[in-house]
Amino acid sequence: MNLKRKNEIPVDVYIPFVETLFRDGLTLSIGIVAQTLLVILVYWKTMHPAYLLVAAGLIIVGTLRLRNIRKYRRLSSPKSWEEAHRRENDYIVFGAMHGFMLGAFCFIAIYLARDNPDNYAEIAAICVTLASITSIAGRNYGSPRMVMIFIVTTTWPISLGFILRGDVYHVVLGLLSAPFLFAIKRFADVVREVLFTALSEEKKANRIAQRFNRALNTMSHGLVMLGPDGRVAVANAEAAHLMSLKSPDALLGRSIHGLLMRGVAGGMLAPKDCRYIEAQLTRALREGRDRKVLVSLANGQHYEFSAREGSQELGVITFEDVTARVEAEDKIRFMARYDNLTGLPNRAYFHELVGEAMASGDHDRLCGLAVLDLDDFKSVNDTLGHPIGDGLIYAVAERLAAVAGPGITVSRFGGDEFMVFFDRVEDESHLKSKLDEIFLDMQGEVDVAGHGLRIQASGGAVLSRVKDTDVDAMIVKADLALYKAKELGKNSWRLFEASMDAAFRNRQLMKADLRSAVEGKGLRVVYQPIVAMSTMRIASCEALCRWDHPDLGPISPNVFIPLAEEMGIISEISAFVLNAACTECAKWPAQTSVSVNLSAKDFRNRDVIQKVRDALASSGLAADRLEIEVTETALLDDKSLTRQYIEELKRLGVRIALDDFGTGYSSLSYLHKLPLDKIKIDRSFLMDVTQNTRSLELLKGIVNLSRPLGLSVTVEGVETFEQLKILALQVKPDLVQGFLFGSALSASGIETMSSTVWPFAKDIKTARKATRR
Repeated sequence: MNLKRKNEIPVDVYIPFVETLFRDGLTLSIGIVAQTLLVILVYWKTMHPAYLLVAAGLIIVGTLRLRNIRKYRRLSSPKSWEEAHRRENDYIVFGAMHGFMLGAFCFIAIYLARDNPDNYAEIAAICVTLASITSIAGRNYGSPRMVMIFIVTTTWPISLGFILRGDVYHVVLGLLSAPFLFAIKRFADVVREVLFTALSEEKKANRIAQRFNRALNTMSHGLVMLGPDGRVAVANAEAAHLMSLKSPDALLGRSIHGLLMRGVAGGMLAPKDCRYIEAQLTRALREGRDRKVLVSLANGQHYEFSAREGSQELGVITFEDVTARVEAEDKIRFMARYDNLTGLPNRAYFHELVGEAMASGDHDRLCGLAVLDLDDFKSVNDTLGHPIGDGLIYAVAERLAAVAGPGITVSRFGGDEFMVFFDRVEDESHLKSKLDEIFLDMQGEVDVAGHGLRIQASGGAVLSRVKDTDVDAMIVKADLALYKAKELGKNSWRLFEASMDAAFRNRQLMKADLRSAVEGKGLRVVYQPIVAMSTMRIASCEALCRWDHPDLGPISPNVFIPLAEEMGIISEISAFVLNAACTECAKWPAQTSVSVNLSAKDFRNRDVIQKVRDALASSGLAADRLEIEVTETALLDDKSLTRQYIEELKRLGVRIALDDFGTGYSSLSYLHKLPLDKIKIDRSFLMDVTQNTRSLELLKGIVNLSRPLGLSVTVEGVETFEQLKILALQVKPDLVQGFLFGSALSASGIETMSSTVWPFAKDIKTARKATRR
């Protein structure tokens, strides 16, 4: 193996090879002394001066060589290939000199001293040289050059000496040194290759061991490997740490039982748990199956042990601290089952708990379920904000949680709705007493962030026999009872009755029929006249929607309009009425206009502008003949957005009227904030105007307040001539409408009556003259 090229073998192998050249100075010194003494002995016997020169040379060369070896043995290992190569060169110089001296000894004894022949000298020279050659491979395998140089300097002089003797026998003997040279060289190469392979494999094994050790001791899991005897053969640093031991070596030789008993001795693990874990892990290792065991310690920590079959009869057990994972899983499980705000079971978990409770026990027993809903909770969120609303929910949950216990499950079902399930109820009176007690304890005033809020709720309950019902059916019936309680004025609870179910089913059927009527254009529009006080002729009319049910006959708007709002189809009805009104009004005389009432939902979407624009465009109606009525409910939802839409409608040329003026708590503030053209005074102001002077003064005040602002006034609900007379003589509004002028008319009826003067005009004129006298 030639090392003349720097990168022929790895430097980490080459350096140890060079270091072996300087390793054994003792045997070298013994050999040099023996060689020198033998040369002196030959000189003593032959007294040939050449032997004396060889002895002196051996002494000098040996001394220099030993000093060179001692020098490099004292130094640290070479750091680079170049430094190792320099040391090898130094070794070769002195080694070559040593070989040359031995070769010279043989050449002198075989050839130069023929004038004084002595068989002893030849034998001694060849023996000592051959003895030295046998150590070439063992001592100098680290340097192929040294091997080759030493062989040449020692064997060639012998061959040359024999050949120069001249006779056939000595010449043949000299030539036979060539195979001997090859054999020694080959032996040295084999030794070097074997040692190189061994050294390379050792380094490879060391690297693998280092990597394995690093991987083993940087694992986040503790790991132990058990031998055939069931005791720890390998352990990593994390295992020692988790077992509160200083090093992995402290685990070696311990059994599974011994490891687990450390936890028992420290009070962290119960003996029965220790036996269970040991049995599970041992069984998994014996059967060659993977198995995991979760262990909860007394200090709140959680460890997970995993056993799996290893190789070569080794079993592997890993374990880790999974406390954070277990806590996270518990938190996720809690969040999935419990309401985040109140800590009460949520809808899904309540359903699960109640289902399990009803599936167990006596199926002939009575159980009860109640749903509780806070009254007017939306106004709390809208006026005080959602954080205050959440605080109110939390306060209610605290009071209801005090009721929960064995046989009673409380849940926040969502929003401001709560559920209470009674697993065992004696009879109806028992359930009523329970609910009355809950309502009494729940209601009252609470302080939420400095706001004094009164808890008021409505409830619905159902009493059923377990075998005759299920959770979903009870919830539906409780909800029906809740709706009934809301209808009857809130702040109370109702028990489910069969009639509620029938009413609910009828309501659902009516919803389906209403949807079909809207989609199939089954609605119609009628028009209530709005009469000008000055002429007693129709100046405008209000478009009203009517629904004639095929089976039930005419359905009151007070019934189907709330249904439409609940179903979310009120905007479709508004669009239908708007298009129909514009189309019909375009056929009427130019002095007659139409008024259309849009819902609060219409003003939550910018589409309302486009709907009005499209209706005007398709009908060809002049924009100033269309009046849009806006309710205060629409203004309350979003004042700024509604104002923006009203201003855009005004830019189209449409007139705007504020409907039902006076019924809201802040109506007056709209008169100067909104671009209104008209206000319509609600019928409630006119009901007792003939007997109540306060009502009369209110009407007069509203009219006097409106006129300077450029607003025209319409008074609704005129039903008697006496009311009309008081309005004409004292209040003096611009327009009036009501049943006094007849019921709502068809579009053709309005067209026919548009030029008609009501006979009340003559009576009003007479009354005015009488007043002037």
